[in-house]
Amino acid sequence: MADINLSHAVRSNLLSLQSTAANMAKTQERLATGLKVNSALDNPTNFFTASALNSRAGDMANLLDSMSSGIKTIEAADNGIKSIVKTVETMQSTLRQARQDKSWKTESYTLDTARAAVAGDNLEFSDGAIGATPIAVAINNSTSTTAAALPAITGANDTDDFTLSDGTTTTGTITLADGDTAQDIVNKINAAAPSGSTLSASLNDDGSIELKSTTGATITSTDGGQPGATLLLGFGATAYESKSVDEVISAIKAVSGLNDKIRATNDNGKLRIENQSTADLTVTGVTAGGAINGLGLTDTIGRNDVRRNLVTQFNELRDQLDKFSDDASFNGINLLRGDKLKLTFNETGSSTIEIQAKDEAGVATAINNTSLGIDVVIAADFDSDATLDVKLNDLKGSLDFLRSQSSSFGSNLSIVQNRTDFTKNMINTLETGAANLTLADTNEEAANLLALQTRQQLSSTALSMASQADQAVLRLF
Repeated sequence: MADINLSHAVRSNLLSLQSTAANMAKTQERLATGLKVNSALDNPTNFFTASALNSRAGDMANLLDSMSSGIKTIEAADNGIKSIVKTVETMQSTLRQARQDKSWKTESYTLDTARAAVAGDNLEFSDGAIGATPIAVAINNSTSTTAAALPAITGANDTDDFTLSDGTTTTGTITLADGDTAQDIVNKINAAAPSGSTLSASLNDDGSIELKSTTGATITSTDGGQPGATLLLGFGATAYESKSVDEVISAIKAVSGLNDKIRATNDNGKLRIENQSTADLTVTGVTAGGAINGLGLTDTIGRNDVRRNLVTQFNELRDQLDKFSDDASFNGINLLRGDKLKLTFNETGSSTIEIQAKDEAGVATAINNTSLGIDVVIAADFDSDATLDVKLNDLKGSLDFLRSQSSSFGSNLSIVQNRTDFTKNMINTLETGAANLTLADTNEEAANLLALQTRQQLSSTALSMASQADQAVLRLF
């Protein structure tokens, strides 16, 4: 090439044609890639700035995947809580149904007043709720009476005092005074008996004093260490008389161990016993014909099967509650089991959130029967309305905790969703900014290509004309 000499016109047109070809190649590259800056050689500042923006956008796009997975993890936990709430509400309905059910089994018994007036005759109750040891209720009263009317006391002194006891109640010291009548003595005995005493005194029509114990036990007397009171007052041997139906009812109500277990009422002169239990009630001291006589024969009053069946239903619902909690996982993370979900929001890791179920003290906790305080129930738990009310109140507390935790998860979900939208917008902003620095205007580049093509054609024509001028010398030969 160096040995060939071109004319100035040819060389000028050739250079112009080469320049046009190079510009066309660059324009075609821009049209093909859509970028006006394809390498650092095109525009170093724009190239490296756009590269940094695109890199940050890519890093934030990678974070979007973990945010999307985190959103689903929170939604899975929320689904579990919603199902648990519905289960607890159903358990509440079960308790309310048991609370409203009053289908207690009852039996009515006549009182064998002749046979019941015997020492030691009792009516006994036992079942799964009362306990293995039967609770006895006396069906007779013990009495001690004087054989004849007492005259006014004369010559009384400090030794003329005594006490009375039936083993349950012991009176204070009763001091006789000169001139005391039988009525005065009755008044002093009743005054010396404490409040709620099982002992009482009354004056018979014949003027004798009658002592009565509602426990059915033997009444004893003591004269201040001297054996004089029995002789002085003439108390006879202890006798027994049958209690009335109302007295038996009062005796049953006075036994705390039978409260909320059985109910005793007067059924037109019969003793009506209502079994307020989910276990069969055994009544000892009744005949096969339904008469109370204090002997060892037994009768059974059936249990409340409605409440007993509701116990099973309650426990089955409780088991499902834990299963909901165990199954509320996503991608190996279960917030209801106490797992922690950590999400990163920016490419530097300086913006994060940790999501975990926590109790009222802020301590991480699982959401299950244990943390909610929902225990397995037994049949006896459904016997008492008061116990059912306590359990209803406990479930209300569990629901309050679940709703609070659901609200916390909902708040966290809102934060993650907002951050996701923010990240998407930031990615769009970064990529748009990068594009503004590097993207080509295809309309402009197309116009440039068309102009270059025209210039190329013109250059080719000019080159041809220049060559023809050089060829004119050939005609001289």
